[in-house]
Amino acid sequence: MNDLPKQPPVPDAANELASDSSSIDPRDFRNALGAFGTGVTIITASAADGKPYGITCNSFASVSLNPPLVLWSLGVYSSSLTVFQNASHFTVHVLGVSQQALANKFAKSSEDKFAGIDWTPGLGNAPVLAESVANFQCRSVNRYYGGDHVIFLGAVEAYTYSDREPLLFARGTYGRFLADDERKKSP
Repeated sequence: MNDLPKQPPVPDAANELASDSSSIDPRDFRNALGAFGTGVTIITASAADGKPYGITCNSFASVSLNPPLVLWSLGVYSSSLTVFQNASHFTVHVLGVSQQALANKFAKSSEDKFAGIDWTPGLGNAPVLAESVANFQCRSVNRYYGGDHVIFLGAVEAYTYSDREPLLFARGTYGRFLADDERKKSP
């Protein structure tokens, strides 16, 4: 007799991660993920010809403090995927509560998202936007393919931050953080 717990069979990893093999409804899954509040970022990079590119992203996360590593992901069907895959560097900009319009601008397809935007070239010529709550200039270290996204791992080589209030996103809308002492003051 064997007292070890019975384990379900290990799924075939190739089939498990294949597109359209899940019984989970993608739209409903997205709704469930929307319950997790995130920050709002803009990721920027420079194409080989020097043209700046940027996208709004909420898949940004810290990976490691030592060495300082971060990650973010981009859909495999994004028109700017090739630029980010070939860029030596990218910059992550954490947006503030007053930057909803900027987030919306970079979330939409446009010929020149940088028109009228104050920015300077950073490491690897990745644009550094003015007035973000924080920015992380990263050397692109690696890419991993996960389902319908590419996960970018970056080594942070420079960063800045301020005490301005960050922009948050949950359940398909923007919001802000209310600390306990702010909630007590609210009517």
